[in-house]
Amino acid sequence: MKRARGLLLTSMLVVLGGCAKSDSDLRVWINEVKNRPAPQLEPLPTLKEPEVIAYSAAGKRDPFATPPMSRIAGGPGPRPDMNRPRQALEGFTLDGLSMVGTIGEGGSLTGLVLAPDKVTYKVRPGNYLGESDGKVVAVYPDRIAIIELIPNGDGWLERPAEIALTDSKDGEKK
Repeated sequence: MKRARGLLLTSMLVVLGGCAKSDSDLRVWINEVKNRPAPQLEPLPTLKEPEVIAYSAAGKRDPFATPPMSRIAGGPGPRPDMNRPRQALEGFTLDGLSMVGTIGEGGSLTGLVLAPDKVTYKVRPGNYLGESDGKVVAVYPDRIAIIELIPNGDGWLERPAEIALTDSKDGEKK
């Protein structure tokens, strides 16, 4: 036991002795590198002045401005009912809604839609959902058919859309 302690003490002294080595050679090298002259930098390239092109949009329609409502409201074809009360699912985008099932049979199917707020809503033909005045036109066992109203500048266009039944295992649409 005493011999093991002596051997351990001796090995520790040898290891600590190796740590006490001088770092003078490192300091010499650092000073040598610091005293070297800095390399020459290449001069920055000169920038060309861009050619100025005059553009006049006078009399042209602003592509980013929304069309005036009076022009859209007076247009031909279908238009949204601005006086009807908004329904709960109209606050969500169609991409955020998931069909999770149906209740009923045959022509009296009611769709079950899961919204981003984690609430399941019942929908039937005539209900509205989505941000583009989407009206449910039919509920099928595997999907909900919707007609959206999209402004096109001269009036409103009807665009069909669907929400497909979501596979409950992995959350993917069938």
